[in-house]
Parts: sequence; structure tokens; C-alpha cells
Amino acid sequence: MIAIILAAGKGIRMQPLSLTKPKPLLKINNKSVLEHNLEQLNGLVNEVILVIGYKGEMIKNLIGDKFKNIKIRYVWQKKHLGTGDAAKKAMPYIKDRFILMNGDDLYEKNDIKNCLKKFPSILLAKSKNPESFGVAITSENYVENLAEKPKSPTSNLVNTGFYFLDKSIFNFKIKKSKRGEYEFTDYIKKLIRKEKLYFGLAKNWIPLSCSHNLLDANEFLLKKIKKKILGKVEKNCEIKGDVIIEKGTIIKNGSYIEGPVYIGKNCEIGPNCHIRGATSINDNCHISQAVEIKNSIIGSNSKICHLSYVGDSIIGEYCNLGGGTIVANLRHDRETIKVIIKKKKVDTGKRKFGTVLGDKVKTGIGTLIYPGRKIWPQKTTLPGEIVKEDIL
Repeated sequence: MIAIILAAGKGIRMQPLSLTKPKPLLKINNKSVLEHNLEQLNGLVNEVILVIGYKGEMIKNLIGDKFKNIKIRYVWQKKHLGTGDAAKKAMPYIKDRFILMNGDDLYEKNDIKNCLKKFPSILLAKSKNPESFGVAITSENYVENLAEKPKSPTSNLVNTGFYFLDKSIFNFKIKKSKRGEYEFTDYIKKLIRKEKLYFGLAKNWIPLSCSHNLLDANEFLLKKIKKKILGKVEKNCEIKGDVIIEKGTIIKNGSYIEGPVYIGKNCEIGPNCHIRGATSINDNCHISQAVEIKNSIIGSNSKICHLSYVGDSIIGEYCNLGGGTIVANLRHDRETIKVIIKKKKVDTGKRKFGTVLGDKVKTGIGTLIYPGRKIWPQKTTLPGEIVKEDIL
């Protein structure tokens, strides 16, 4: 069987992280979202067609022409004309039945298997905020209609962007939407009018619409890890719970690590650090004296200097946080944290959320960052600067 993975978009809502790499290449537990999804497909399909566009060469360089037992083929979407157009680019290479899925959400193999038991089918999931997604109207085991981001949803079942379909779906004629794009869901609406569309219900789908969603995926994946210590742990360190420490990493005297925590290869942690779950520290990072990190993702080759605190945050690659950098992650009024996305204020739904730093950000010593603030790639702060607004 063939699977089509849509990986051509710019991921604007994921900025600043997506300014330097395509969204499917963002890492969780030291592995890209795309690699996680390919692992779920391994053993279920023999070929994957990756529809690429924005910074597509980076995807080709990482994945190559084979992933485990899966042949990889690339198709370019040079103009961003929507998911319907992107999927149709792969049509010459499919014969009959195929899987279609997003390349920037997190899927799980058992959910995929469940969806493949019925044909044609769509994978749905229950959501606490269905108004943010395409909502499915269902009857028994079938989908009767799809409504895109309704203000007053009549169902909590949403479209995950995973389908099991026949090539003939592309015989339908669709028009551009109001935003000037061809939407794949318009193909689905045409199909529903003609025949029954079954649905499977996902238990472990994690939508990655915005940068703060990466922390949800990180926590989910870390729950699956088992303790494995391959690096060096000096005396007087405490390692509690499920913690992975990869080869070449050293945990220095006095450090206290509470799992679930993943620490990649060739890292230097400590002395006297406190690392709390759910935290992923990617390869070649240096976490200096008396640093505390909690529920965060630290990009590879980054350095967090002495006496700093990073909580509920995502730090890009090759960042350098000067000594005493403090990330605030909680409002005094205990309200949920809001962030700015596409010039609009968006509620993360999280009572605790820190910062998002793009790649190669450098903070001066004593920098203080307000909750929910973002800093664009290669930007810097002055010593003692208070970051009250996003730095673009």
C-alpha cells in the first residue's frame, strides 16, 4: 500500500520554530515529527509519497529515499494551492487504495490500524475545542458531513486529516475556497454525497497546530520511555523515574533528574542541575551550573548557562541563554497564557507556559522573559532586558 504525507506547508502558526525548518522536521524526543509518523507506518505500507514544498530539500536530506522498510518518493508542490492540490500531485503514482495524512500532526500505529479496517474511511478524534478543527457530523459508523471550524459545533468529533481512500476520489471536481486554495475536505464532501464514509476513532492523535502543542506531544511520548543510562553519571547525583541518558553525555556532581526525561548524546549537564519531567534535551547541549529545567524541549547544540530557569518552554537549536536568564511561566491571576499568532491573541489553554525561542537566539545575562513571549531566530537581548513583547 502507498501512503501520501502532506509536508509542503509553511507552518506559519508554528513560528518562530518553522522559520528555519519545515514544520514536519521539528523535533520531539530528539526525533522529527515526520520520523515519528514514518515509524508508525512501517510495516503497514511499502511506499510513502512525501509532498514537499517549503524548505523541501531539508526533508529530502534527512529522510533520503528509504526509511526502514519503506520506499520514499518525493513530489513537489511549488505553489501553495491547498491540501487538495497537494494530494492530487501524487495521483500519477497511486494505483487504487491509498492512505493520506498530514505530515505535521502526531499519529499512532494502533489508531491507523483501526482506521484501515474499514473502507473508505476517515480517522476522527474527540476534542475539547472542536471549534478549532473540522467537525464531523456522524450517524452510527458513518460520516454525514464536515463543517470547517464552526462557531457553534454540534459534535466533539474532529477530522484528524487521516484518510483511507480510493484514487477515484480525484475524479470529483472541486473549486477554490474563499482563501484561494483547493481544500481536500471538499473532495471528502463530494464523496459523502455519493457513498458511505466510515470512520475510526483515534485515541492518541496529537494535533500540532501551534508551537505550544509540541509540549503535549513531548509529554505523550515521554510517558512511553523506560529508564536507560548509557552516559556517565558522577557521584552524588539522583536519577529518579524513567530517564534516558544517551552515550557521550555526562551528568555532573549534585544534579537531580526526575523523569520522564530524555537527554540526548554528548550533552553536559551540571553540576547541581535540577531537570524535571516532562523534558527532552536534544544532542550536544550544555546545561550549566545550578540550572533548573521543567517540562520543556531544548533544541540540539543549545547552551543554558548558570543560574537560569526554563519552564514549560521550547528552545530552538544553537541557542545560548546567558547566565541568570529566567523564563516566567505563570500569571499572577492564574489565567491561561495567551500568545500572539498571525497578529491575533490566541489562548493556549495552558495555565503554565513559558517561551518559544527560534534557532540561534542569544539572551544577555539576567534576561527576564514574560509568559507566552516568543523570540525570532538569531535575535538577541541585552543584559538585564525584560521581554514583555515578542521580539521579531
